[in-house]
Amino acid sequence: MTAGYPSAEEFPAVADALLARADVLEVGIPYSDPLGDGPTIQRASEQALAGGTSTRRTIDLIAGLRGRHDTPIVIMTYVNPIYAVGPAEFMRLAAEAGVDGLILPDLPPDQDIEIADLAAQHGLAVTFLIAPTSTPERVKLVAEACTGFLYAVSVTGVTGTREGAALGEVPRMLALARQYARVPVAVGFGVKDAATAAQVAQVADGVVVGSAFINAVKEGQDVGALADGIKAGCRK
Repeated sequence: MTAGYPSAEEFPAVADALLARADVLEVGIPYSDPLGDGPTIQRASEQALAGGTSTRRTIDLIAGLRGRHDTPIVIMTYVNPIYAVGPAEFMRLAAEAGVDGLILPDLPPDQDIEIADLAAQHGLAVTFLIAPTSTPERVKLVAEACTGFLYAVSVTGVTGTREGAALGEVPRMLALARQYARVPVAVGFGVKDAATAAQVAQVADGVVVGSAFINAVKEGQDVGALADGIKAGCRK
């Protein structure tokens, strides 16, 4: 869920509904150039930024949630917001707010080991991404570097632009990743309802849902009911 969406004032209620149902809540830091996100999350980020939700404000919002929930919370962020705050300061603030881990979509684990090292020093797990186009060598590198969970992208492209989850090469990719991963393997991109969640849950340890919740909020739907349906689909 994008922090500060639909507004900084309304976000906590949405997050509360998800935290009461999800196994892990992903909170995205609004960013002006989210290369891996589709139009749904891009627009949510733009709205949140326009409303004043910065990186530091995101962490403050999470601190407020942590006072009410024990469910793990991970921050999804591109690397630039981390550098804007300063890597050491970012990790300190995140840890103090009760963040459990980071998802780093644009930072390969061999590109900047300082980020992962600082995260570990502050007790923050790190999650990196693999895709159907990842080479076996890349899958091994990423799988071994993850300390939170391994995020497997089900399709190439950006989030929220598919009609549903397309497994395609995913089972093969997961089989390879599990040879090296010491953490659960979750699949995202294209999961929008109970049916697609059930499809992905057949092959993955976890199901990542993002754009569907943003759309539900935008359309005034019951986010909790959507989460209940997706969770039921995962457990079929």
